[in-house]
Amino acid sequence: MPGSVSKKRVPYSRKPNDMSADEWQAELRKQFALEQNFKIRNLGDHPVYSDFEVVNHETDKTYKVSIRDNINSFNYCSCPDFRVTALGTCKHVEYVLFQLLRFKKNQKYFTHQQKHEYSSLSILYGHQRLIRLKKADNNIRYDREDAFFDAEGFLLPGMIFELDDFIKQAVKSDPTFRIYPDVFEYIIRLKKNRERKERLKDIFPEGPESRIFDSLISTTLYPYQKKGIIEIIKAGRILLADDMGLGKTIQAIAAVEIFARFFNVSRILVICPTSLKYQWKSEIRKFSGRDARVVEGLIHKRKDLYRKEDFYKIISYGLVRNDTNLINDWQADLVILDEAQRIKNWKTQTAKAVKKIRSEHVIVTTGTPLENRIDDLHSIVEYVDMYKLGPLFRFLDNHQELDEYGKLIGYKNLRTINKTLEDILIRRTKKEIADQLPGRIDKNFFVEMTPEQISDHKDYYDVVARLSTKWYEQGYLSEEDRQNLLICLNCMRMVSDSTYILDQKTNFGNKIGEIMSLILEMTEDQGNKIVIFSQWKKMFDLLTVELDKMGLEYEYLNGDVPAGKRKTMIDRFQSDQALKLFLSTDAGGVGINLQSANMLINIDLPWNPAVLEQRIGRIYRLGQKKHIQVYNLISKFSIEHRILHLLEFKRNVFAGVLDEGGEDRVMLEGFLKSVKAMLDVDLEEPNEKEPAGVEYEAANSLVEEASDPYQKDKQQDLTDHLRDQGQEEDPGPTGDQDEIVKQGILSGLRNKIKRLINRFSNFLSRKRQI
Repeated sequence: MPGSVSKKRVPYSRKPNDMSADEWQAELRKQFALEQNFKIRNLGDHPVYSDFEVVNHETDKTYKVSIRDNINSFNYCSCPDFRVTALGTCKHVEYVLFQLLRFKKNQKYFTHQQKHEYSSLSILYGHQRLIRLKKADNNIRYDREDAFFDAEGFLLPGMIFELDDFIKQAVKSDPTFRIYPDVFEYIIRLKKNRERKERLKDIFPEGPESRIFDSLISTTLYPYQKKGIIEIIKAGRILLADDMGLGKTIQAIAAVEIFARFFNVSRILVICPTSLKYQWKSEIRKFSGRDARVVEGLIHKRKDLYRKEDFYKIISYGLVRNDTNLINDWQADLVILDEAQRIKNWKTQTAKAVKKIRSEHVIVTTGTPLENRIDDLHSIVEYVDMYKLGPLFRFLDNHQELDEYGKLIGYKNLRTINKTLEDILIRRTKKEIADQLPGRIDKNFFVEMTPEQISDHKDYYDVVARLSTKWYEQGYLSEEDRQNLLICLNCMRMVSDSTYILDQKTNFGNKIGEIMSLILEMTEDQGNKIVIFSQWKKMFDLLTVELDKMGLEYEYLNGDVPAGKRKTMIDRFQSDQALKLFLSTDAGGVGINLQSANMLINIDLPWNPAVLEQRIGRIYRLGQKKHIQVYNLISKFSIEHRILHLLEFKRNVFAGVLDEGGEDRVMLEGFLKSVKAMLDVDLEEPNEKEPAGVEYEAANSLVEEASDPYQKDKQQDLTDHLRDQGQEEDPGPTGDQDEIVKQGILSGLRNKIKRLINRFSNFLSRKRQI
């Protein structure tokens, strides 16, 4: 019976083996309903089969629920969850049913088939949205009914654009005939899409060779960019996921000009990272000649800025959460969502706020829509088309492989994602247009570690190895062990650069000397300009001392540099031929264009290949006229050396989902298995053996917590907590001899962790960003 809940509660985080994904999620919504305190009001005459207003006072949201039948699939709710999941129910529907069934007098209505006193047009949500005619019991016949609907009442293919004629006749002959609002919304959207596509022939009569491109914006467009612009206009809402450096910004600005000239678009909202606001303003002026207003400042100032009539408004992701209502009141015609990986985690408040921004047209740009997990891609696509990939639970059920315990072990059917997205995704790689880009060579330089580095690295390595073995034997790790593992892994990375990063007292390491040698060699050619990246600010503390000694001038960008100053630094580096060096941390380097440089040095390797490509994409991009050389400094036989064996896995996942020809099925063993696999790698001489791919699952989703500058305070609290726990007395060994030996090993491990945690926490307590 509708509204009934299973006596046995189902888990929220794991699908029971005896349930399908849809059954599990439907049952969860029934459980959610029991936990709510909504207010409902009957809007009709019938006590059960009626429309109801459902108010959630906690969120101040109101939805309309229609109870149409004693079969859930015919009910309706105006909430997004009902539309996207296609379950035929949601927590609002279940709440109404539960409240109705509390009264005995209502239960009789659910024991027999409901009489239908009126005919209606509604949408049945599923993998496709289907318009269905539900007829009244008097079986009234409508003019040309058979020409529009099949025997089950579903609209026939190709008839949706003629449906207006049927509706007019039906309403005229039957005053009780109802059309639900979502039907009108769906028809209007499809009509606009058709009209826009039909106009493409007039706007671009010769396709990419059309003359309109000659004067569209103040730069010459490449053929692939012209094709991209046509696809943007054709789709209306699109994910532009070209490789970094291929001119996504130029394509977006050019597409806006087409929308403005032919489709009455006059309000454009650009949402981007704070560091890119003024770069967007500059490039809009440069390529289109239009002014753009950056919205910033205190709330009273922002309110005034939103009221002004502007063609372009530019805001940061940080403001979206606070200004959602103000933004929607402005009623943007088109939203450009730049660096859209910022909404890859659907759980964050920023992602939720962005997805509330309403606009008919959307251009979502990112070079890395999939960084760690396929969930990332789903979250980004959801803003382009909330129905395209279906609900997340069904998407994961179709593309994840789980073991018998519900643990992720692999991905499957990745090519089907590419096929599903083909009409809303533009994806070109540098390989595809290599004839339009300069060449690039990547070189790995292996640097010997000092005895002091080796000793410290071994200490952390031993802890990681023992924790990995503990997990392998026992099947799990405690939260304390997991955090210890994170800290030790990051300490291994830091000490691979220099012991200075950890203690700010000693400086054992050879990388700075190698970098200085490279710089001196590179700058012998006056045409070379060099960009140097590191994740650690402390590494640049060492490097800048040496550069100052040599009298070498440089710009240094990190997360502490104000947005207003960044543009000045970048412009100076781009225009001043005498300025050869630009230093940047990952936190400071997102979205910057440095194509005047032709050399790039990575002092250390990030866990994530997308971050590595973002670094390289700063110089290896459209507009680059020189040959590119990338130098990766890797401490020999260190964790960095092992990271080389991890990077290829993520590239394979990325390719399988987004690029043609990628692997259809990429296996992964989970974070801890990847750590163990990394430890088990047989590191031979780098010139004698090419690094092999390792089965690997998004280690950075855990590891980067410890290095992300935005997690500093959280990590300090965590370290303090671990240190406090480390002060407790270890329980003495008990049980048989094997258990005594095991307890002794674990006790020794805990003591070593205490020493290492104390060292790391002393470093963090100085409140300096790593």
